[in-house]
Amino acid sequence: MNVRLTNLHLSYGRRHVLDGVSLGPLERGTVTGLLGPNGAGKSTLIKTIAGLKTPTLGEVIISDDGRHISGTQLRNVVGYLPQDVLATASLTVLESVLTSARSRSKTTVERAANLLERIGIAHIAHRFISQLSGGQRQLVALAQMVVRDPQVLLLDEPTSALDLHNQIEVLRLVRKAVDDGSKMAIVALHDLNLAACYCDRLVLLHAGGVHAEGQPSEVLTPDVLERVYGFRARVLDDHGIPVVRPVVTA
Repeated sequence: MNVRLTNLHLSYGRRHVLDGVSLGPLERGTVTGLLGPNGAGKSTLIKTIAGLKTPTLGEVIISDDGRHISGTQLRNVVGYLPQDVLATASLTVLESVLTSARSRSKTTVERAANLLERIGIAHIAHRFISQLSGGQRQLVALAQMVVRDPQVLLLDEPTSALDLHNQIEVLRLVRKAVDDGSKMAIVALHDLNLAACYCDRLVLLHAGGVHAEGQPSEVLTPDVLERVYGFRARVLDDHGIPVVRPVVTA
C-alpha cells in the first residue's frame, strides 16, 4: 500500500490553497507528519487524500501492489479523523464505535471494548457523546476510525483538543498501529516536537506548497523554521531527535 500525490492544485475562489503539491510514494509502516502555519493547506490536503475534496489539477493515487484503489474499496481502505468532531446525541460511546464497525457480534463488542481500554476511555463507554468534552469526543472519533481497521490513517490535528498525556497516548497508538508494517498514517500536527518524536518523515507546507520534506532532522532546522514560521529557534539533538526551542528575546 502506498500513497502518491502528483501536482495537486486546489483553490477556494481566488485563493490557491494547494499549489502544485507532489509527495510520495508514502509507504506502509510509516507515519508522515504534515506541518505548517495556520492556512498552509494541511487540512485541505488531508481532505483531498481522503477523497472529500477534488483537486482542480493533479491526482491522488492510492495503490496496493501496483493496483489502483478507488470507489467503495477506497472507502474501506482509508480512515479519516476530522479536526472538528460533532456530538451525536442519540448514541453512547460504545454504540458509536460498534456502528462504525458495522457489526454487533460478540467478537466485535469485545474488540471495541478492548480498543476503548487502549485509548483510555473505557470508563465513559456508556455515556452519550453529547455529554462529552471536546477532547473526549476526539478520542471517541479516533476509536470509531481505528475499529474499522483501515490501512491508510488520515488524522487532521488529532491532538488539538487534548491534554499532553492524551496527545502522547494518541500518537503512541498511531505509531503502534503502523509499526507492524500493515498500515500507514498521515497526520497533520502543530506541535513540532511531538511530530519529531513520532513521525518518520515530515512535510512542511507553506503558501500552498511543500517547503521542506524529509526526516525530522532535515526539516526542523533554524533556517527553515525562521523562513516558514517567522521565529528564531535553537534546534537541539536528543539522541537523534530534534528538539525545537524558540529563542526568547526581550
